[in-house]
Amino acid sequence: MRYLHTMLRVQDLDAALDFFVGKLGLREVRRRESERGRFTLVFLETPDPDDPAQLELTYNWDQAEPYSVGRNFGHVAFEVEDIYALCAELQAQGVRILRPPRDGRMAFVRSPDQCSVELLQRGEPLPPKEPWASMPSEGEW
Repeated sequence: MRYLHTMLRVQDLDAALDFFVGKLGLREVRRRESERGRFTLVFLETPDPDDPAQLELTYNWDQAEPYSVGRNFGHVAFEVEDIYALCAELQAQGVRILRPPRDGRMAFVRSPDQCSVELLQRGEPLPPKEPWASMPSEGEW
């Protein structure tokens, strides 16, 4: 058995791609559009050639209402080289850091569709650093 992908339904495909590709650095590897089914599937991967897992964004063309958000979905998680640098970069691009990396190891943000995204420091946690060490969490993540 091999893990293939996680699927997220998105309300605005351009906003989702801006977040996952433009801000988090994933890359689009495959796209399928179905006129008959009225949907678009976009598959994303990390830049790591040894990472086969994919994230599938499903955009249903006729979905007018936002999808309900259930915290029971959980989250998608990405290992990152420098959690402080990435959080600063995301924050500069208008992404709210809901669970700051106070411990130098873990942070949470949300996609435009309110899906929780966990960011984990590769290897050992980084030493605590401001402004992250004293920054409170906000909202749900």
